Amino acid sequence: MIGLAAVTAILLVLSFFSDRCKTMAGLKKGAKMFLNILPALLTVLILVSVFLYAVPDRVLTEWLGKGTGWAGIVSAALLGSISLIPGFIAFPLGAILVRSGVSYQVIAVFITTLMMVGILTLPLEAKYFGWRVSILRNLLSFFGALLIGLLMGIFL
Repeated sequence: MIGLAAVTAILLVLSFFSDRCKTMAGLKKGAKMFLNILPALLTVLILVSVFLYAVPDRVLTEWLGKGTGWAGIVSAALLGSISLIPGFIAFPLGAILVRSGVSYQVIAVFITTLMMVGILTLPLEAKYFGWRVSILRNLLSFFGALLIGLLMGIFL
């Protein structure tokens, strides 16, 4: 992380000396984009923090830990399918859940269904691709996520 920040700082200085106006325009645009996503980011982080505070690690492990088997995997798949959490929040959330005792298998299924299956966005998707294609794509993605979870369980 420190290396990435150092490389970014060096490239920013080089960009600044190369074209001061473009660099400042890029910084302003980046700041605006960051401020636009900040409320959603903070809201989700607060909700996740409250959830993790309210639900003890022991309960998370019982529901989604290694010993839960297919029940934990299917629960994670269903939860991921109906959730609308952006990727930049899902991955840190996954890391927090792993530290709380949730298995990698369950996290892989949760994040895969979160990114690929959209029950709540299905009507919007069907508007552009049609119901048949949208349902087929979501079903294939759902079972693909289960397959990924199975493979994660074999290799990890």
